[in-house]
Amino acid sequence: MRKLIISLVLSVVGIVPLLGRAQELADNAPSTYTVVRGDTLWGIAGRFLKDPWRWPEIWNMNREEIKNPHWIYPGDVIRLDISADGKPRLSIDASASVGGTVKLSPSIRTEKLSQAIPSIPGTAIGPFLSLPLVIDAGGMENAPKIVANDESRVVIGAGNIAYVDHVDETLGVKWQVYRPGKALLNPDTQEILGQEAIYIGDARVTRFGQPTTIEIIRSEQEINRGDRLTPNRETAIPSYSPHAPEQKIQGKIISLSKGVAETAQYAIVALNLGKKDGMEVGHVLATYRAGERVSTVDGGLDLHDADVKPNPVVPDAILTGVAGAKHASSVKLPDERNGLVFVFRVFDRVSYALIMQSRKPVRLYDIVKTP
Repeated sequence: MRKLIISLVLSVVGIVPLLGRAQELADNAPSTYTVVRGDTLWGIAGRFLKDPWRWPEIWNMNREEIKNPHWIYPGDVIRLDISADGKPRLSIDASASVGGTVKLSPSIRTEKLSQAIPSIPGTAIGPFLSLPLVIDAGGMENAPKIVANDESRVVIGAGNIAYVDHVDETLGVKWQVYRPGKALLNPDTQEILGQEAIYIGDARVTRFGQPTTIEIIRSEQEINRGDRLTPNRETAIPSYSPHAPEQKIQGKIISLSKGVAETAQYAIVALNLGKKDGMEVGHVLATYRAGERVSTVDGGLDLHDADVKPNPVVPDAILTGVAGAKHASSVKLPDERNGLVFVFRVFDRVSYALIMQSRKPVRLYDIVKTP
């Protein structure tokens, strides 16, 4: 097993220390890797590091560069070097890279950004970058509304024609379809943090007028009369490099995409953390399953959750600890780390994140905190 644990000291003037703990290389980390189209910075880093989100630490990058990382391109050869004092460094091998870029660390180049390798997979989060995912009460009232379709169907999907009550022609022909979702609640206080806007599809205007005619291009679920439209503005995938919050942050997952009970890698989750809590795009948080509360009653009776009612077949005396009964007590098991999420949209009181890793399914109200 190849393992190297080191203490990182960023010695370049102006470099901000990012970690207090040692970095660890992946087992069998390669000495070089050639970037190919479809790679992500996260995925490339995973070839070298056990914690791939920490890749900026072994480039010579200052705080501003970490917020806006310089891009890596297909054909670049990434080289892993170990210095004489044991510090690992990643660099671009100029002599081996396609195009012969003369730089030994990430640097601004003349290529179009669209050719660059993104930080994380963009397909999953693309529709969520321009959509107003969190809205105030009544925030959809003035948005264009689907009022009918060409075949008087109750629901429609991709390939169907629909009619919208009003569309501003100056906003273009590409639109997204969404509908009001549930209120987003803080599970600890039951405070309303906002109302969710659910993305359900894409549409294209085929004729402006009163009403405007649209064609449904893509549908995530059935589209109904009364669903709303918002302009589909082209938005780049976040260029922020993954990094941990500078302070200790803890919150919970308060919504899972598509309303499922549990989800996994590359699914979208909402967090009860926002700008007011210090969240920013690019933050990486670890997910945890809350430890169950179990009974230590003699005989091994388990109460797997504090909210679970006692089994009616168990004598109440055992559970309440009255005179003559077995002593009843409980203990909370430790929270179990499950994976990582990457924050890509931040609102005042809510953030949206992409699940990058998970050993087990991620569930509603799982804990998230600084890794």
